[in-house]
Amino acid sequence: MAPPTVASPPPPWLSLHLGNFLADEPPSWQPLFDRARAADQAGIDKLIVSDHVVYGENLEAYGRPELGGTEGGKQPTGPDGHWLEPLTTLSVIAGMTSTVRLGTGILIAALRRPVTLAKSLSTLDVLSGGRIDLGVGVGWQREEYEAAGLSFDGRGRLLDETLAVCQTLWRERVAEYKSDTLEFQKIHMMPKPLQPGGVPIWVSGTLNQRVIQRIVRFGRGWIPWGPDAKGPQNGLGRIAEALSVVGRDLKGFKVHGGLPMVMGADGKPDLSRSMAAVPALAGAGITDFAARFAVPSDFNEAVDFLSGAVAAFREAVGRK
Repeated sequence: MAPPTVASPPPPWLSLHLGNFLADEPPSWQPLFDRARAADQAGIDKLIVSDHVVYGENLEAYGRPELGGTEGGKQPTGPDGHWLEPLTTLSVIAGMTSTVRLGTGILIAALRRPVTLAKSLSTLDVLSGGRIDLGVGVGWQREEYEAAGLSFDGRGRLLDETLAVCQTLWRERVAEYKSDTLEFQKIHMMPKPLQPGGVPIWVSGTLNQRVIQRIVRFGRGWIPWGPDAKGPQNGLGRIAEALSVVGRDLKGFKVHGGLPMVMGADGKPDLSRSMAAVPALAGAGITDFAARFAVPSDFNEAVDFLSGAVAAFREAVGRK
């Protein structure tokens, strides 16, 4: 039996990048699970994990915007870094948490067969009580697509088809789909996600025409990338204009942004000063503030630290 549906907290949200990768093999992944449980207990709104399936050796491509990377960017691990598969990781975390939302930031969704991805996400949404957010992007690494037998140059089209198939299967009792590369009719897939309309999709990318079209067609949120990540609020006018053409607006639309961290003299986050910038950013349209800070390894200390961060954040945005 699936757990009862968990109501989403009102935005703005405080999210935590969980860190599902390490440069070297750890003795155990238990610290990751402890962080997840501590975050759930402390009231963090969402946990975020990221994705790489395989690596080539051309990691400098991550710093090339024309390939989908970010200017000056550097991968956090080498090619032999240990990356846990995101949906598998979230399925384990879903079983040990109760209220925190669980999201990908991002999943390279086009690397998965669409019908299988739709089923995996629907299952995970049901078993988690409707707590899943799907952040997607095209990625930057040619070798990753080639190892999957897919075209790197056609990755945008592959992603669009993947999302179209997922939403079709999530929303239609008897589904059909037709494109130049994929066709099916009279297809049934149960269970459907618990969340109305299916698992919410957050589209990642720098705002070019293709990304804006993808947001309008599929997105309930945007994860800025590249130069847009430095000032996400600056792109909302373009998104609002594009949404209006199809009768949508920014009401209920969510935008990911980094939580500006200010460090104290002791080398630890100064939560009060860090939250000072949050109200203005929330007023400009940021709804999901993602934190990247070290969490104490002791479970009780982690709960205390994260509870303090949650309290400071909610006070800053006027949430009880």
